Amino acid sequence: MHIHILGICGTFMGSMAVLAKELGHHVTGSDANVYPPMSTQLEAQGIQLTQGYDPAQLDPAPDLVVVGNAMSRGNPAVEYVLNKGLPYVSGPQWLADHVLQGRWVLAVAGTHGKTTTSSMLAWVLEHAGMSPGFLIGGVPQNFSVSARLGGTPFFVIEADEYDSAFFDKRSKFVHYRPRTAILNNLEFDHADIFPDLPAIERQFHHLVRTIPSEGLVIHPTTEPALLRVIEMGCWTPVQTTGAGGQWQVKLLSEDGSKFEVMFEGVAQGVVEWDMTGQHNVANALATLAAARHVGVVPSMGIAALSAFKSVKRRMEKVAEVRGITIYDDFAHHPTAIATTLDGLRKRIGDAPLIAIIEPRSNSMKLGAHRDGLPESVVDADQVIWYAPANLGWDLGATAALCTVPSIVSDSLEGIIERVKSQAQPGTHVVIMSNGGFGGLHGKLAEALK
Repeated sequence: MHIHILGICGTFMGSMAVLAKELGHHVTGSDANVYPPMSTQLEAQGIQLTQGYDPAQLDPAPDLVVVGNAMSRGNPAVEYVLNKGLPYVSGPQWLADHVLQGRWVLAVAGTHGKTTTSSMLAWVLEHAGMSPGFLIGGVPQNFSVSARLGGTPFFVIEADEYDSAFFDKRSKFVHYRPRTAILNNLEFDHADIFPDLPAIERQFHHLVRTIPSEGLVIHPTTEPALLRVIEMGCWTPVQTTGAGGQWQVKLLSEDGSKFEVMFEGVAQGVVEWDMTGQHNVANALATLAAARHVGVVPSMGIAALSAFKSVKRRMEKVAEVRGITIYDDFAHHPTAIATTLDGLRKRIGDAPLIAIIEPRSNSMKLGAHRDGLPESVVDADQVIWYAPANLGWDLGATAALCTVPSIVSDSLEGIIERVKSQAQPGTHVVIMSNGGFGGLHGKLAEALK
């Protein structure tokens, strides 16, 4: 079957394309922005990519068009599909029908940490010899791809609350029907589709409604929004993590790189790994709980986590030039920015730390998170904010509220010059964006030489 995917370079759609190819379909796709790491992964899989949405790419007609949730009415390819009556489906619906049906799905949902936690969980099951399938919104470094079918009933999926398609406004994760569900955390996000936090809580409860009574729901004790979701009704056993929960930790290093795991008051072993930050410790606890539900004893899960490598673009060290270390990070919400910088600060001590932040997500562009930004960067020594041309609010006013030195730049060249004038050997530079950021990482490394 010839499947054409509109919006193929999104992390979810690109991963879905890999699975369709593995099932033996002829897969092609198009996107407005074709850039790595997804474009390189797809090309390596032999998937033909087209830049833009010219209807000519749909002639001769494919057998099925899978429509990404970034597509909207008025898009020339979408209008062509509708006018010609071509068969079409959303990505989550296709996945549910052709990949997840009949499998033991382990879903990882939450505002933050979905990609990292689902990568951890897939790796723990792999390490235990369970050969899981997975679909992850990033490229886990323990695997060379972001998705695979796997050789057993187990399938780990990053379960996103974003909508499914222009014709299906339910959250993607409602399609997945997990047996094991991690609810990591819940804050207001996706201001382009949700009016407020209760609207997102309602979608999370739709997910809880689909989990069987023989399944398992895992959530931290410290998230009021998730407690409200569970209080709406839960027909499934629950395990909790963190303070007062069944799963707890004793930190053995302040930066979270070493900790002892406790389950129901009994020590299970010590995780010692390359990760930092309290958020990753919390991700690890949820992972161990989910893995135990499918038969992986905690000691085996702990051994796997000690060999876990992070996900590309999650505090990924991309260069070290003249003693200056450059990291790439996907953080695009104040909480994620704060926890990421906190973890790095605890690791590097008093070393100089420069944060470069692009407010690129839809919620950021709408200004939904601007009040939380000044507080999110307190662990940096200085911050460079990038103001893209289409930002609809005053980034300079937000920068002025920061307690650490902050400047706004409207060009990559300006950012590079600023870093060159400030950075010295021993400086750590974190570049935070959920997009390609114009290739800033490579350009900065080159300029520092």
